[in-house]
Amino acid sequence: MAKVADKYFKVDPWKIVEEGFDPAYGLTAESVFSLGNEYMGVRGYFEEGYSGERLLGSYFNGIYERQRAEAQGYKGIVQETEFMVNSLDWLYLRLEAAGERLDLAKCKVSDFRRELDLKTGVLSRSFTWKTDKGELEIVLERLISMVHNEEAGQRLTVRSKDYRGALLVHAGLDFDTVHGGDKKLWECKTYRADVSDCHIVGVTCVTKMEVESFCAFRGSLVEKAYVTPIREEKKAVMAFALEVEDGEELILEKSVINITPLAKSAKCVEAPEKRLAEITFDDLLADNSKWWEETWEKSDIEILGDEENQQGIRFCIFQMFQTYHGAVEGTNIGAKGLTGEAYNGNAFWDTETYCLPFFLFHDRQAARNLLYFRYATLEEAKKRAEALDCKGAFYPIATISGRECCNLWQHASLQLQASTAVAYGIWCYEKITGDTSFTEAYGLEMLIEICRMLASRGDYNAEHTAYGYYCVMGPDEFQMMVNQNCYTNYMGRFGLRYTLDVITRMEKEAPESYQRVVAKIGLQEAEKQDWKEKADAMYIPFDEETKLFEQHEGYFKLPHVDVDAIPVEDFPLYHHWSYDRIYRNDMIKQPDVLMFLLLFNSAFSEEILRSNYEFYEPRCIHESSLSPSVHSILAEQLHRSQEAYDFFRFATRMDLDNYNRNSGEGLHTTSIAAAWMNIVYGFGGLRSDGEMLSFTPQIPGEWEGYSFRVVYKEEVICVSVDPKKAVFKTLGGKEIALCIAGQQTIINGEEKTFYLDNV
Repeated sequence: MAKVADKYFKVDPWKIVEEGFDPAYGLTAESVFSLGNEYMGVRGYFEEGYSGERLLGSYFNGIYERQRAEAQGYKGIVQETEFMVNSLDWLYLRLEAAGERLDLAKCKVSDFRRELDLKTGVLSRSFTWKTDKGELEIVLERLISMVHNEEAGQRLTVRSKDYRGALLVHAGLDFDTVHGGDKKLWECKTYRADVSDCHIVGVTCVTKMEVESFCAFRGSLVEKAYVTPIREEKKAVMAFALEVEDGEELILEKSVINITPLAKSAKCVEAPEKRLAEITFDDLLADNSKWWEETWEKSDIEILGDEENQQGIRFCIFQMFQTYHGAVEGTNIGAKGLTGEAYNGNAFWDTETYCLPFFLFHDRQAARNLLYFRYATLEEAKKRAEALDCKGAFYPIATISGRECCNLWQHASLQLQASTAVAYGIWCYEKITGDTSFTEAYGLEMLIEICRMLASRGDYNAEHTAYGYYCVMGPDEFQMMVNQNCYTNYMGRFGLRYTLDVITRMEKEAPESYQRVVAKIGLQEAEKQDWKEKADAMYIPFDEETKLFEQHEGYFKLPHVDVDAIPVEDFPLYHHWSYDRIYRNDMIKQPDVLMFLLLFNSAFSEEILRSNYEFYEPRCIHESSLSPSVHSILAEQLHRSQEAYDFFRFATRMDLDNYNRNSGEGLHTTSIAAAWMNIVYGFGGLRSDGEMLSFTPQIPGEWEGYSFRVVYKEEVICVSVDPKKAVFKTLGGKEIALCIAGQQTIINGEEKTFYLDNV
C-alpha cells in the first residue's frame, strides 16, 4: 500500500520549477502552478491556447451554479446540488507568427521553463518558439494581487532572435469557457472591445450570478501595432497586428479587474476604468512582494538538511494563504480551493478541524471570517435540520452557499461532524485568540441551534440509562448506519457542555448580548436542563481495563481485514471494491477515535493514547489524504519517531509529487493544512487545547534542524530546533507565558534554550 512519489518538479527552496514540458504532467502542473487570492483563482493553464489535455480553470469564490440531483422520493435526500462554476478566462491570449498559431502541443519549442516564485506570487513561463521564418523567445508572466482582491496582471514579452515578419496577438476576456468538460454555463449581456481596453459581463444560467470584468492594455507592442476589436459572442478581445524586426523586444501588459458580488475594494468597483489606467504589472508585483515578505516573516518554516520538504512546506504555506487570508467575509474553503473542479468546490467539516488551526496561528481575521461563514449560513442549516426531522441547525457535510450539496444520503444525513466541528471551531477561536466578541455576536446563537439539533437527533437507550446517536456515520466513512459512534458521541457531549458554559459566562459577563440572543431565538430554561441531562448521560464506549474506546457499538466484533495484505492494484478501493464490501469489516478509511484523541489531546493520558493508537493504526488504510498527518502527530507524541516520519514523508509533497495520482484534479487543500500541522503539532509538539499553550519539540533524525513561527496573543513566537536543543523567543519582544516540555515558563525577545534530553 506504500504511496510512491512521482517526481517531476525541480527542487528549490523558494520556487517551484519545471524544466522542459512533458504533456503527461500537464494537468498536475496546472494544479501546482495555480494562483489565487481567496477572491479568485486560476489554474496554471497555457493562456495562449493548447490542444492537448488540459483544464482551463478560472474560478471565483462564492460564484456557483445549481443543478437537479437524481430524483429521489424520500424526505431529507438532496434534490439539488451546487458547484463552483468554471468562469471567465481573463488570461485569454493567442499568438500567430509566420502563419502558425502558437500551440505547445503542435509547435516546435525549446528551452521551456516555468517557475512559481513563492516570494512574489509571480508565475512565469519562457521558451523559444521555432517558426519557419526564425525564432522568437516568448516570456509569459501572470500574478493575482494579494492586496487588492479584484486586481490581476498579465505580461507578454516577445523577443526576436532572428525572426522578421508578421506577428498577430489576440488578447482580452473570454466567457466561452467549458465546465466539467462539456457544459457552457454563462450568458453574456455585455461585451465590448475598444482601442485600449475591454469590458464584459457574464451571468450564470441558473443562479443568475454576475461577474463583470475590465482589462486595459499598454506596452511597446500596443504602441507599434495596428489595433482592431474582435467581435465574437461571449468575448471581448483586441487584435494587435505588427511587423517584428530582427532582435526586437516587444511587451504587452494587461491589467485586469474582476468584480463579483463579493468585491470589497470600493475604488475598483466604483471606477474600474480609472483604476486600470493607474496600475501596471510592476505596481502589482511591488505590492505582492511586500505582502509576501511580511507574511513569510510571521509564518515561515525552515528545514535544514531536507531540501525536498523545505520546498514542500513552503509550497503548502503559500497555497494556504492563496486559498484564504481573510480577504472576503462570508466565504469558506473548498476541498480543492480555487484550483480545480473535483468535489464541486464544496467545503467540508475539515475546514474547522484541519484548516482553522493554521489561520488561528497566523491570521486571526481569516479565522474569524471562516467561522462567520457558518453564521451567515445558519438559516440554511436550520432548514436542513427540519428536513431531517431535527430541531435547531444541522450543518451540511458539503456546501458552497450553506445548502447541503451532497446527494449521497449516507453522508449528508448521517454525519454530524460538520455541526460539532463548528462548535469546536468556536471554542478553539475563543481559546486561542482570547477574543470573546465573536461568540457574543454570533457564536452563541450557532451553539444553541447546534445543541437543539444534538438534543433532537440522539436518543436514550431502551433502559433510558444512556444517551447517544443511532444510525450515524463517523469520520471513518467505511462504517455506515452505526450506533453510538464514539467520535460523534464525544463531540456531541462537548458541544452541549461547552454551550452551557458559554451561557453561564455570558449571563454574568455579557448580559445584554445574552438576552438579545435569548429574545431572538426563544431559548427556554427547560432546554438547558435537557442538554445537561443528555450530556451527563452521553454514552462513551470506553474499556477501563484495555484503555480502548470502541469506535462504535459492535465494532470490536466485526470481521478483521489485514489491510497490509490488500493488493496495491485494489486502490483506491472505491474504484475496485463493491460498495457494500467496504462496509462489512473493521477496516478504517481515516482516523475516527484517533481524531478526537488529537482534538482534545490534553484530556488523555499517554497510556490511553498509546493503547488506542496501537489498536486502530493497523486497521487504517489512509484512503483519505487527511489521514496520515493525524497518525504522524500521535506517533511522534508516543515517541515512535520513525513511524511518525514515515507518515510525514509525503505530507508536504502530496501534490508536488502527485502521491495519490490525482493532483491534476486540483490541490488537496485541507491536506496541505494538515502538512503544516504535521510539523508544528507533530515535531514541534504544539498543543492548544489545554490550560496553556504548550510545546514539546522533537526533531526527525533525517533533519539537521528546523524552525517555525506562530502568531499568538498578537505576537510572533519563534521556535528553532536542532538535534540538541530547542530555542524560543518572541519576535517583537513581548512576554508570553507558555508550557514547554511540561514546564511553565515565560519567553520574551531574548532566546530561551531547552535541551531535548529534558524534553
